[in-house]
Amino acid sequence: MHCTRKVTPSITWVGGSDYRLALFENLFPIPRGVAYNSYVIEDEKTALMDTADASITEQFLENVTYALHGRALDYLVVQHMEPDHCANIAQILLRHPNAKIVCNQKTLTLIQQFYDADLQEKVVLVKDGDCLSLGSHELHFAFTPMVHWPEVMVTYESTEKILFSADAFGSFGAINGNLFADELHFDRDWLADARRYYSNIVGKYGPQVQNALKKLGGLDIRIICPLHGPIWREDLGYLLGKYDLWSRYEPEDKAVCIFFASMYGDTENAAQILATKLAEGGVKDIMMYDISRTDVSYLIGEIFRASHIVLAAPTYNNGVYPAMANLLHDMKALNVQNRTIGLMENGSWAPVAGKLIKEELSALKNITLLEPAVTIRSAVKGDTVEQIEKLKDAIIASL
Repeated sequence: MHCTRKVTPSITWVGGSDYRLALFENLFPIPRGVAYNSYVIEDEKTALMDTADASITEQFLENVTYALHGRALDYLVVQHMEPDHCANIAQILLRHPNAKIVCNQKTLTLIQQFYDADLQEKVVLVKDGDCLSLGSHELHFAFTPMVHWPEVMVTYESTEKILFSADAFGSFGAINGNLFADELHFDRDWLADARRYYSNIVGKYGPQVQNALKKLGGLDIRIICPLHGPIWREDLGYLLGKYDLWSRYEPEDKAVCIFFASMYGDTENAAQILATKLAEGGVKDIMMYDISRTDVSYLIGEIFRASHIVLAAPTYNNGVYPAMANLLHDMKALNVQNRTIGLMENGSWAPVAGKLIKEELSALKNITLLEPAVTIRSAVKGDTVEQIEKLKDAIIASL
């Protein structure tokens, strides 16, 4: 049975949600599931905006059939060739053999890599800025390379002023009936997953996101329809503002997050002491994460949110504790910038974690390292507390 919702009288959401998938891209935990969005436009000609993941094929195909009301599909617009959005191209063409695929040349190359079928006669190739008329609806194509694949384009429908934004403006999280962001408590229930989605999936490509925002800045957009997460039809400035901050690598909040790794509890104890002293100094909403127990995607999301972070880890095999090394790897891979960082290291006979973490952080842009870096020798002693006190003062002063 179909499960659809109207975006406008002529545009229908035909996507679906997967609650069973544990890891998005077999990498990122999604305890709230994930939504795959697709849209049917009805006019003199009909168009389907992208397909969906193989996990929801049956539901997706039922939705498309219902939304077309017995009509044939004229166009399948392929904006992004990642399998969670292109897995049902063959199924759609099987059911609508006369449909044309609308895509760009880079997309066509990827289609031919994923599929064996000869599609040359079925393809309408478009260039940046091209337009396709469906009747009263006009689709304008804008290329947004590396947001977050090289072939990605977005589509602006100028009559109803709708941006079909591909993977931009998306979020982890299944759709629980409430399809629109204004039907949700977005700040409370969705913002963290939207940030985690952006920072881990798109975060590396901030300059390209900035280019896309500038490119789309002159458009009169009334509704944003992403390929994951809720649709936006109110307060678009809120969403665009978040993307502007994240893609410029500017912190969202003046806040302190402490990320600690601890083998036997001594480094954790030092982190707790620092947190307590910060709180006594008036710092609110301090967040602490045991990085050995927290998936790194959540840590990256918080690093994109907070202005100040503290990295605390023991020396391990004359190197950095593996969980911290993993976090540093992702910070570099995702182009983290413009943060103020405090360091805490532990080592019983040769504490070198702090020195090695500094070397890793030197690859990041506009990082302010606070002094002193705290050195714990096995367990917290009086001189360690003095160092922690000084680091607390440096953090508060920089806030």
